[in-house]
Amino acid sequence: MSARQPAIAVLGAGSWGTALALLLSRNGALVRLWSHLPEQVSRLQKDGENREFLAGIPFPGGLQVTGDLAAALEAVDEILVVVPSHAFRQVLGAVAPLAEPATPLSWATKGLDPESGELLHLVAEETIGPRSMAIISGPSFAMEVARGLPTAITVASPDPEHAERLVRYLHNETFRPYTSDDLVGLEVGGSAKNVMAIAAGIADGLGFGANTRAALITRGLAEIMRLGRTLGGKPETFMGLGGLGDLILTCTDNQSRNRRMGLALARGLTVEQARLEIGQEVEGVMTTREIYRKARALGVEMPITEQTYRVLYENLNPRTAVQNLQERRHRSEAG
Repeated sequence: MSARQPAIAVLGAGSWGTALALLLSRNGALVRLWSHLPEQVSRLQKDGENREFLAGIPFPGGLQVTGDLAAALEAVDEILVVVPSHAFRQVLGAVAPLAEPATPLSWATKGLDPESGELLHLVAEETIGPRSMAIISGPSFAMEVARGLPTAITVASPDPEHAERLVRYLHNETFRPYTSDDLVGLEVGGSAKNVMAIAAGIADGLGFGANTRAALITRGLAEIMRLGRTLGGKPETFMGLGGLGDLILTCTDNQSRNRRMGLALARGLTVEQARLEIGQEVEGVMTTREIYRKARALGVEMPITEQTYRVLYENLNPRTAVQNLQERRHRSEAG
């Protein structure tokens, strides 16, 4: 950390936004955690913790909760956006007239823009204009970060100084960030792994076992890499924390909301019933649609994504989806 305390606006007070705000505050930053929901702001201020998502973990003294976006952004050294992907464009549109032009922007949102199907760095460039940008992504459940359990993630930025500065803000004895310059690869890996987690949940929920799960993760990675390379991502990114690491975590642990969505679908619940049961945003549902559309537009073969899309949006029976994957024509594994 630098001698001066950095001031950081964390926009989004869900589980992951709160966990990152806790981490940054514990590391000595002055953190303003913003929510657009007045009732949530009042509750967080009153409770001194996020009882809805991270119960029992108190806010440090350097963490301030606010519903005033202008106040949250005033004289900050970093804007960190941690909202669902469907709200990303709207939040940046509100930030644009309030933020100083030179203030760096980063985000820990995983997904694509539902309006355009674009990667989020393109949405950011369009919405808030040119500035230094970075992404935080990798295998990281909010509760484990909030509890201080060992975690490693990736910070990607085309600006090496911005990436290194974020690493200094985030790094401590239990949280280790690595740097990259591959925005596209990290965005694709962090988004598409949620699609595969829904598929893994379906397969496990149907009782297909560990062999099936391992095959699904491996072939899912192949799909992610095909799409990622087509969009300009680097192969090594997909084999790292923001690719394979995040994919394994999300497909194998029930802390993953996307995996729980697949498990619920395998039990016969509808998407809406599963959402109500989970009680939080399930990014992979919308991301599946956007990844499927993008793959088709680019001519990229993504059979697991296609079958997951059909389950979510065409009411295909989950068991039939798995059967469709098994009955595909033989091919080389390298394909």
